Amino acid sequence: MKSIKILAGIALIGLSFTSCKDEKQENAKKTIDSYVTYVDSVKNVTADELKANWKDVDAEYNRRAENAQLALADLKDNTVETEKINASKTKYEEFKNEMTTVFAPKVTPKQQLRNALFGEGKIGDDMSFAWVNAQNIHNVYQQFVHTVEDNKDSYSREDWDEIKLMYEALDSRKNTVEKEGLSSEDNRKIAGLKVKFAPMYTVNRMGAKSEENKDAKK
Repeated sequence: MKSIKILAGIALIGLSFTSCKDEKQENAKKTIDSYVTYVDSVKNVTADELKANWKDVDAEYNRRAENAQLALADLKDNTVETEKINASKTKYEEFKNEMTTVFAPKVTPKQQLRNALFGEGKIGDDMSFAWVNAQNIHNVYQQFVHTVEDNKDSYSREDWDEIKLMYEALDSRKNTVEKEGLSSEDNRKIAGLKVKFAPMYTVNRMGAKSEENKDAKK
């Protein structure tokens, strides 16, 4: 009798263990399905709503993605679920890249020109040249003048006006930098670049204006 009770107890424990194991697997599948559903639902939200709440959206995605990945360990055969997770991960990364482009601030033609002349984001609306110093000012002039030289045939009159404004602002910064240890060698090289720029600006600015006058008459 005692043996029967022991066997019955073992059977009960085994049944309970199996039940817990099945529940664990079901919960794991639910976690993974929740992750997949979240990725699909995010793609249905308007761009304006996403932009306003993107940090929260991305944080929630990362939380669900981590939980889904951990849930795989609770599945005896996780081949199908692994494929689901990988597919959703790819889908989300592609969507995130797309949204990053959409959310990026629009760069005006004027800012594009400034980026080309000085480097990405170096000169903004504040027109601050504080980053230009005695060590890098020759390189700044060099990039400026060479960029203008390479693109002189494509600039409009408005572009040339912006170029002159930037050139004069750089010259103003040079006056400050000269007192901060600008070497005579760099000063000489800058003088050479200025000699190259002056006639290039005058001739091409006039040419751009002439072309615009022709177009206006047409």
